[in-house]
Amino acid sequence: MTHFPQTHPQNRAQRVQFGSSIAVVIKLTDGRSARAKLQTISETGGMLRLAGALEQGNLVEVTIETAAGAVKGMAEILEPTRKSTTETLQPFRFIALEDDDHRTLRDALESRVDKDFVGLRSSQWVAPKRR
Repeated sequence: MTHFPQTHPQNRAQRVQFGSSIAVVIKLTDGRSARAKLQTISETGGMLRLAGALEQGNLVEVTIETAAGAVKGMAEILEPTRKSTTETLQPFRFIALEDDDHRTLRDALESRVDKDFVGLRSSQWVAPKRR
């Protein structure tokens, strides 16, 4: 069964930052492919770091390699948010994910949030010293 992620204006999907270490392969409708690094991800889409901008509105297939496994889905390319001489930050939104891919994406997000929370708890929430 296919999952069709929906955005909810009142409830923004939780985003997870990956610091450009996650590889993404983008397959364009003309058969070409591009490589990118994942900057941010959520259940509804994400932000890519690319060498050059993709055309806004393009429908593509994205494959994201996460620690929980590969996530493959159909996505729409959105307007670039920043361009420089070396890279482009370009958002995308998921159009369709198979159930297994949606489950893998949720697992990857939950794992990262749990890991970040543990790191926050151990470094930020230090008990006061007793006198």
